[in-house]
Amino acid sequence: MFKQKFRNRHPYMFIAPAVTLLIIFSIIPITIAFFISFTDLDLKGLANWSNISWIGFDNYQNLFADDTFIKSIFNTLFYVVIGVPLVIICSLGIALMLNYGSNKLFSMFRSVYYMPSITNIIAVAVIWGYLYNTEYGLFNYILSLLSVENIPWLQEPTIAKISLIILAVWKGIGINMIIFLAALQGIPRAYYEAAKMDGANRIQTFFNVTLPLLRYATFFVTVTTLIGWMQFFEEPYVMTQGGPLDGTLSIALFIYQEGFQFSEFGYAAAGSFVLFIMIIIITLIQFKLRKSDTEY
Repeated sequence: MFKQKFRNRHPYMFIAPAVTLLIIFSIIPITIAFFISFTDLDLKGLANWSNISWIGFDNYQNLFADDTFIKSIFNTLFYVVIGVPLVIICSLGIALMLNYGSNKLFSMFRSVYYMPSITNIIAVAVIWGYLYNTEYGLFNYILSLLSVENIPWLQEPTIAKISLIILAVWKGIGINMIIFLAALQGIPRAYYEAAKMDGANRIQTFFNVTLPLLRYATFFVTVTTLIGWMQFFEEPYVMTQGGPLDGTLSIALFIYQEGFQFSEFGYAAAGSFVLFIMIIIITLIQFKLRKSDTEY
């Protein structure tokens, strides 16, 4: 028995480094944060552990009584409901256009569309801050040529959220475009030739051949994109700091502010677990819907 187990050790040896890193940098920190969420840990508690008190579910109760946190939930849902479909549709549309093109110009455009996703967020904030400037920005200058009044891109809560979504979509389509493009190029040409022989036009071919064969790529992109948008942080952090009037404050930015600006680590940990549970629930729903669709 022992010799047989010893012979089968090689798979475990290969996964051991990854499992070790996962435990050290994910499982252990998550477990510690979970226990911290039931305490009043702050800077005094970090300096002297005797100042830390176990307060049970008080942090969670205070969270759901906190108007700022509730507002951050609605802001995050606003980002998700509008941003996720836009990213998926734009990524798929660009991937389709690039897939049908065969000359070198289309190869260049692959790099052009992918570039924003690897561009430093600070550089992006500087450029888009200029574009969104109410008085001197390029967008309002173009609108002024059409006799349209200046739009307060980052000064009015709803418009500011839409402005951040536009920025995030522009920055996020690159990676998803590559995934869709790889999936498109993996579809055998025989399917398209068969559809053409049956008299199907391009629209019919897309909905009856291309789209069904992209279901796995679409599911993967949907899950990862939704998780990313639920943790929407960089754009509101560098562009608006959650303003105006907390109108662009996301859950992730709320957690950051509570933890690293106000030093309420227990309160921030509780917020992070609320976000974690929301992501888990939404992801499980997606897997359930995906399973039901497969069975059907």
